[in-house]
Amino acid sequence: MKRVRERSIALCAVAMVALLLTGCPAKKKPSVGAEAEGMGQGGLGGGSLENFKKGMGPSEGGPLQDVHFDYDRYDLRQEDRSTLQANAQWLKDNPKAKVEIEGHCDDRGTVEYNLALGAKRAKAVKDYLVSLGTASDRLSTISYGEELPLCREDNEACWSRNRRAHSVVLQ
Repeated sequence: MKRVRERSIALCAVAMVALLLTGCPAKKKPSVGAEAEGMGQGGLGGGSLENFKKGMGPSEGGPLQDVHFDYDRYDLRQEDRSTLQANAQWLKDNPKAKVEIEGHCDDRGTVEYNLALGAKRAKAVKDYLVSLGTASDRLSTISYGEELPLCREDNEACWSRNRRAHSVVLQ
């Protein structure tokens, strides 16, 4: 019961932060040009929280590839650096694109710990993309901790899918 309450409180906190950050700007129609082509899920229109609000689960895919993390870690593995180099090239080829990097965790650990770990994972990805030449002001980060999992089974294969940084093209 306590765990359910903690999750509910954390999800409400994430939703409140998202609402505060988005405010009530004038509606903009996304332009469909070279940058927007082929974005599919994870493209224009918001990330995992937006999908959750629409009754959909978090997404995988989009023009930028997810990177995954070892248990209780936020350092980038070598294979993920290669993935991020490809993501940096896409960002270079699409200079108007802005990206939100979502940090996610598996469901082991407290809600608070996982929110902090997700933030560190998203920051590690942002810092690496900036080191590759992407302008910092094109990248934002958010942590969802364990609150928006891709998979809900209690096994390593599922947990490893949830330990990720997911990049969403916002515009």
